[in-house]
Amino acid sequence: MAKEKSAKKVSIIVLAVTFVILLFSVLSSRFTPATDQARVQGLSLPLAPMVSGYVTEVHVSLHSEVKQGDTLFVIDRTPYEIAVKQAETNLENVTQNLTAGLSGLKGAAAQLNSARVNLQRAKKNWERTQRVMEQNEGAFSQADRDRSESSYLTAIERVKTAEANLEGQKTALGPTDADNPLVKGALNQMEKADWDLAHTIITAPSDGIIESFNIDTGYYASAGRPLASLVSNNTIWIQANFTENNLTHINVHDEAAITFDIDAGEVYKARVASIAYGVKTQTTNAGDLPTVRGQQGWLRQQQRFPVIIELENKEVYKKLRQGSQADVVVYAEDGFLLNTLAKFKMWLTSKISYVR
Repeated sequence: MAKEKSAKKVSIIVLAVTFVILLFSVLSSRFTPATDQARVQGLSLPLAPMVSGYVTEVHVSLHSEVKQGDTLFVIDRTPYEIAVKQAETNLENVTQNLTAGLSGLKGAAAQLNSARVNLQRAKKNWERTQRVMEQNEGAFSQADRDRSESSYLTAIERVKTAEANLEGQKTALGPTDADNPLVKGALNQMEKADWDLAHTIITAPSDGIIESFNIDTGYYASAGRPLASLVSNNTIWIQANFTENNLTHINVHDEAAITFDIDAGEVYKARVASIAYGVKTQTTNAGDLPTVRGQQGWLRQQQRFPVIIELENKEVYKKLRQGSQADVVVYAEDGFLLNTLAKFKMWLTSKISYVR
């Protein structure tokens, strides 16, 4: 009988402990949700040249720390310097041709003025001849009359020809300022040559660390193909993936705690910065039907959503590496017992990081 009572007590105690643990697990998943699926995320920028050519200078190496604007690589500038000189020469030629065209325009205008003066003289002479012949038909011979009329008609044609020549000169010359098509084309060519030359020097777009580096001088760089990667240390965030039931009471600005495997033994204060509103669950092409997969097992797998965690101490970001793993807990409510247990769990987790 004593053994049966003892076994019964043990069973009751085990059931009670199991119930308490289960209750603690359910409550903590709602009010102090935690996850070990957290990583340090950041931006990785490909360092691709804008122009092609052979690399003549390399100012960095693998894992070099650089500042924004630092020179990283230099591509052979010689062909681009030649292109700039050629563009400058072309602009000078266009300017000279424009000047010559202006001279021709002035000459055509002068010819038109001379033709108009001759026309006025011929017109007056023809009108005088007509008046004299009306008063005295025999004052001029037929040859003199024809000569005067021919001079007048020839003067008219010369004025028309000079006007047409002037209009042709204007049309061919176009605008005489920067709106001239030839001038525009030459300026665009020079601007493009200057732009290409400037981009033979590849600089750091932000502060960071050089990664994926495996080139040296003499390497042929193609425009648009990365030479290396820059891991930015200006834009770093921590993404913690919580299950759906963890999100029940989590709100932006909730207090949180985080420990990193890379910095074992330390627990840092943090805050919830943002919560994702959706994740991709299936791939559906336009015009196609969605794919539905059956759930196997008694309990379906819980969907996780990213929650962005922000450290209170910004200096800690300098210790971190992109891809580092972390453990996160969020204090969604002010429950003293659950928060105390969660803090103890985080402290213990940080110490276990030494050996795992």
